[in-house]
Amino acid sequence: MTTTTTSSEMPGETPGEMPDAAPGETPGEMPGETPGEMPDAAPGEMPGGTPGETPGETPGGIPDETPSVRLVSDLVARIPEFRDVYEDHVFRQGVVQPHVFFWDVVQDTVRSFLGEAPATAADWRRTLAFLEEQSCRGVLGIDEVIVTSFLGDLPSPHEPGHAIVQQLGPVMAAKFVRIRPLG
Repeated sequence: MTTTTTSSEMPGETPGEMPDAAPGETPGEMPGETPGEMPDAAPGEMPGGTPGETPGETPGGIPDETPSVRLVSDLVARIPEFRDVYEDHVFRQGVVQPHVFFWDVVQDTVRSFLGEAPATAADWRRTLAFLEEQSCRGVLGIDEVIVTSFLGDLPSPHEPGHAIVQQLGPVMAAKFVRIRPLG
């Protein structure tokens, strides 16, 4: 006699039985998780990080803090003028989402460069210097945020503020040319 196993059954299982579930637990649930609750991350992304990042790999950082989240906290620590932007971001998003946060960093940096920012805003030179320093480190999660969500969102040649690309440090300038060879 031949036994046929359906795609939802494993040999030796009773149909409808849920394997590896402790009493009161649903399989696939993480301990301490509310059933049906989804972590704060897109598919393939760690909560608060970017795809491919491994939590806890930032030396001296908070356990489970990704390099991209550390980049945000280091930016706010070094340039406190971004504190209000950061607090508003966390209030609206619920967690630190570095790529989303950096949209505001780009906008504030370009406004500062154009002389359109309030006197209390972060100076564009300090922001570029910090990001150049971070770019020199060669940390994947940091580079992903700086390249994708800072350099990639700088103004195009026909937009006001594009001249800021002439002020990038050598490491960021090289990365900018690779992702946007036409400016």
